[in-house]
Amino acid sequence: MGVGKKERSRVAREGSDKAGNLKLKGENFYRDTAKVKRLNMYKQGRAQRNAQGDITKAASFQSTDAPVARIAPNRRWFGNTRVIAQHTLTQFREALGSTKNNPYQVLMRQNKLPMSLLEEETAVASPKAAVVETEPFGKTFGPKAQRKRPKVTAGSLDDLAEKSVQDHETYEQKLENEALMSVVNPTDWIEEAREAIFSKGQSKRIWNELYKVIDSSDVVVHVLDARDPLGTRCQSVEQYIKKEAPHKHLIFVLNKCDLVPTWVAAAWVKTLSKEYPCLAFHASINHSFGKGTLIQLLRQFSVLHSDRKQISVGFIGYPNTGKSSIINTIRQKKVCTVAPIPGETKVWQYITLMKRIYLIDCPGVVPPSTKDTETDILLRGVVRVENVSYPEQYIPALLERCAVNHLEKTYEISGWNNSTEFLEMLARKGGRLLKGGEPDENGIAKMVLNDFTRGRIPWYIPPPDDRDALSETEDKA
Repeated sequence: MGVGKKERSRVAREGSDKAGNLKLKGENFYRDTAKVKRLNMYKQGRAQRNAQGDITKAASFQSTDAPVARIAPNRRWFGNTRVIAQHTLTQFREALGSTKNNPYQVLMRQNKLPMSLLEEETAVASPKAAVVETEPFGKTFGPKAQRKRPKVTAGSLDDLAEKSVQDHETYEQKLENEALMSVVNPTDWIEEAREAIFSKGQSKRIWNELYKVIDSSDVVVHVLDARDPLGTRCQSVEQYIKKEAPHKHLIFVLNKCDLVPTWVAAAWVKTLSKEYPCLAFHASINHSFGKGTLIQLLRQFSVLHSDRKQISVGFIGYPNTGKSSIINTIRQKKVCTVAPIPGETKVWQYITLMKRIYLIDCPGVVPPSTKDTETDILLRGVVRVENVSYPEQYIPALLERCAVNHLEKTYEISGWNNSTEFLEMLARKGGRLLKGGEPDENGIAKMVLNDFTRGRIPWYIPPPDDRDALSETEDKA
């Protein structure tokens, strides 16, 4: 390759006169900066050796020499450890325990407090037997070890024989009972299998969403129905939060307080406040109640966690208790989809309330319980009435919960003696008749159940401490 005029003529002949195409002899135009760095990286991987083959300089990150570092000495290394007296430890446990169990006080920076001293953990039963604690070491291990005889509860051979006979008789009786239980008498009642619709809210996907919300939240808001607070309370979830995440704040929000008398809502707030902070709420974008109190409470929590950029507030509870409606009320616009049917919220979602407070909406969950019957699950609004096979069988329980005068004022009928007559009168009044003039009990029962769950029929469960006040109020009425 030539220089000067020859190089310029070559560029003109090839027709490539772009900038940078002119290459002069002596310049490193084959390697750019990235290529040079890569080649130097390859060279660093080799160790430097002398003529005898000994390593004079190790390769990068392959040296066997001990690292040389200096640590600044601290006089506390040579001082005594901190020791407190037993009465001081007792006072600390009492003060910290009372503060931790008080629902209106908050322990900040629990990771810097000796929480392990609050409760002494009991020794967990180990599969290995603690032999040294019951027997001396010399007789258990070593050359002088003695073979242990089995410990039996019998004092003599006759007692042992009598005990073995009793155990044999007990075992035979157990086999006979199992054989009797396996034989089914056709005249006996057999428990009917529960419909699949009553297992809603218990799927693995729903519980995964719940645990996501709990893990992501600094404050957990448990939404309860003011008409049945204890029935819509997830005590298993509360125990999980108290055990696995005691640093998270839990508060109760008694929603739908507009559907119950004022004294009932006040009594439930007083009763539930003994365990966790509780406040009454009415979800409505235009005519709400308790909105300012809830926002002020969330602001206090954000002030408590001033070391964080923001806090998250998760809303949990039974289906159809109004979690999404509360979020819409706080934001004063529809940011979450709501409906008067359970299961409208499918997945969790983040909503920004203000710069330092975020809200998390959660799908409704139903903790599995052996005490809850199908009637209880249906009347709490957990399942959709349209999917129930025989809704008329739940009307007697509904009539027991509602007052007669409330039903008479709502449907403008009177004089029924049982649930069948009630449905028949209501069907004939509304013209809901089938072929042949038979009343449509199935359709009327679904309508009544929907009115019950959506608040058209007044009903509530009185608080446990105010049943006397309820009776006095009914007598005056």
